[in-house]
Order: sequence, then C-alpha cells, then structure tokens
Amino acid sequence: MNINTESYDSDNRISTALLLAAGTGSRLFPITKDAPKCLTLVSDTSILERLVANLKKQGFKRLVIVTGYKGDCIVDFLGSQTGDLSIEYIHNPLYKTTNNIYSLWMARNTINEPFVLLESDLVLENSLLSQMMYPDRMAVAKMQPWLNGTTVTINKDNLVTQFQPGTIENYTDIRYKTVNIYSFSLSSWRAVSKKLNQYITEGSVNSYYEIVFSKLVAEKNLFLEAISFDAQPWYEIDTIADLAEAEKLFPLVASKEVIFS
Repeated sequence: MNINTESYDSDNRISTALLLAAGTGSRLFPITKDAPKCLTLVSDTSILERLVANLKKQGFKRLVIVTGYKGDCIVDFLGSQTGDLSIEYIHNPLYKTTNNIYSLWMARNTINEPFVLLESDLVLENSLLSQMMYPDRMAVAKMQPWLNGTTVTINKDNLVTQFQPGTIENYTDIRYKTVNIYSFSLSSWRAVSKKLNQYITEGSVNSYYEIVFSKLVAEKNLFLEAISFDAQPWYEIDTIADLAEAEKLFPLVASKEVIFS
C-alpha cells in the first residue's frame, strides 16, 4: 500500500504540520498531573521531542500546535523556533469540555496551505512520516485483535471509502485502523473547514474530527489515499499500559539527538 513518492513533483511536498495537543491525558494520570501528555517520556525522550525531531528530519518549516491543558509547558519546552522549523501556538481555552473536533476547528484561520495533521500522543518510526508529506493521504494499519477505535475500509484503488466507529463485534470485511495522521491539500482543507463550521455551529464540540472526515468521504467531497504504517513500528499512547508497550518498541538508545539549535 506504500506510495512511490518519486512520482510526485517535489513542489507538492508539504512543509506545514498541525499538532493537536490540548487534551488532559487523564488516563495517564499521575504522569500527566503536572505536564501535558505529549511531554511524557518514552525511553527517556518525550513524545513531543520525538515528533519535532521527526518533523525537522523531514524538512518541515512550520509547526502549529493547538494547546490546552498545561499549554505553557509546551511553549516553555519548544519556544518559537528550533532549527529551520518555526513554531506557532493556538490555545484552546475550552479544552476541558471539548474534543479534538474543536481543536481542529480552531486552526481554520491560521492554516491556509496544505498540511499534515498529527495527534500529540503518537510515537512512530521516523521513516513513516516521509510517506505522509504529499496531500490527501491517511495513515492506516491493518486492524488487529488488540487494537480498538475507528476503522476504515479501502477500495481497490487504495482510497478510503468508509469510516466505522470502534466495535467489538465480528466483521467480515478487511478493515484498517486509523493512525491519526492525515495530509490535506488546500481544497480538501477548505471542505473540511466548511464542515467543521457546520458541526461547531450546531454545538457538536465534544465529537471526534473523524465524524467530519467520515461525512465528507461518504458525500464524495473528500478523497484520501491510504498509506500503510504496518511495515515499521508506531504506537498511540493513552494509558500506562500503552506507555509500557511503546517503550518495548522504542527502547532507550545510547546517544540522543538534541532537537534544539
């Protein structure tokens, strides 16, 4: 399912990333008592530091972060620039009562270019992100018994055709787990923003943003190419148990790259 990026014009490479980091990380308490989840250490390196180092390696130039819970900790940790990567912040003051649909909506006027959307609780092998640097893609992994959450189905052209909510019921079709990394062209982002406005106006501030993507895909107003993340390790950290599993996949290394310069 991997795409040969050599067939794409280098001018189409995305250089802006949007990171959602507003949540309270309550399931990681007490680790998150004094800091946001993204500053949780995985084998002595925080989730955020790993992500930012990865973005820099891939040549990103702009990072926009939506903060909420303990947002000042993120600002203090990263500042406004690291190497060639500029960093901007949007604060979600309603982080306690809203979900990621609201955080994504808050970025609608700040980002006006193609971008990669990431969640701040992901740890992943560096090479995986390189496959997401072209517009209108969605990271997926083949559904396994130990995974849970939103899944999607994919057609023979490798396009996402349907989103399904998490279920423990048996199913016969091949499903893929969402990895919560997306890339959008400007036209796709405008369609997403329009639909986000509709949901927020109607008061759906505590939903997941997948409800918007699902609706647009069903309406054939959003076309996302599936990119498999099965070949290299990645992990989404929500709980203490998740953290333990992630540290098995990403063990401590002798030397650590410093991301700040």
